[in-house]
Amino acid sequence: MSVITGVERNRRGFTAAVLGAESAPEPTPLGHRVTRGVVVSANSRMLCLAVPGGEERFMYDRTTTFWRGGDVGPGELRTGDDAIVLRVPGGHPIAERVWSQAARATGVIVSRDGDTLEVDPGHGRPRQTVVLPYRTSGRISVRHPRLEPGYVFDAVGVWWEGTVRAIRPATTQPPHPLSATPHRPPTRRPATTLSGIATWYDPAWGRSPHMDPRAHVHGAAYPALDPVGHDAGCDRRASCVPLPLLSTGAILSLRNDCTREAAAIPVVDCAAADSWLCDLCPACGGQAAGRLASLTMTSFVALGGRLEDGCFNATVTVHDGEG
Repeated sequence: MSVITGVERNRRGFTAAVLGAESAPEPTPLGHRVTRGVVVSANSRMLCLAVPGGEERFMYDRTTTFWRGGDVGPGELRTGDDAIVLRVPGGHPIAERVWSQAARATGVIVSRDGDTLEVDPGHGRPRQTVVLPYRTSGRISVRHPRLEPGYVFDAVGVWWEGTVRAIRPATTQPPHPLSATPHRPPTRRPATTLSGIATWYDPAWGRSPHMDPRAHVHGAAYPALDPVGHDAGCDRRASCVPLPLLSTGAILSLRNDCTREAAAIPVVDCAAADSWLCDLCPACGGQAAGRLASLTMTSFVALGGRLEDGCFNATVTVHDGEG
């Protein structure tokens, strides 16, 4: 995963000094709403997570909900689970919503063997093994009818023994393989305010969230990284949305159009796979097609997203600090 370097921070500071603070806002702190860690214990009254530097405990109230491949009770959270907790407003140690073992597989199908897929997420990331359980395969096949090599796949599920057990489709599969994607000519003067959808990804791949610093990054992977100065493995295509080229460290002012929550989010990684899709998000009746960014799990939740939904409709204002 890319990190924001000192050079990029200095560039943002220089841009703010020359063009004003609004041209290069500082990233919005989001850690007060969301915590990610490993379940140490869970009972009917309290959840204890192992987090960097120790443990953190959360109480429940009558409205607290839990998800582990579906709505569950707190007793179904298991020691060792990867968990994300959204606190109630105000920062109190009370859980509003808890997700356990949430996983996502987005990319191109490389192979299929019965109910098991191998999915290539692109841009140099490791391939994922995806299992299609019988009870969810019908729902998946309605929106992904061609589970064959070369076709795009995107589903939300849970981690299970190193594989992703797909629970629900996150998008509708294009009717053609990726190699036959219609050519979309680039827009020469892209707008700086764009409408589309925001999705999420896991920068730590479900591994050791209490120890891996990537699990706690607040930011976004972006579909249109400038090829200059970035890894050639960021294999983007012409996006459905006329996105400007940006570098890591650029700032996106992103608003969840469903909840109206907004934040300044830094670009921290490549989301080339988002440029392969031209989909809609059914949340709150959105009509703008195309993916603007993939938020890290913690940022997506902090901005009002539900991991099981996979997306929300969004408006993005780009502050690139490069113009």
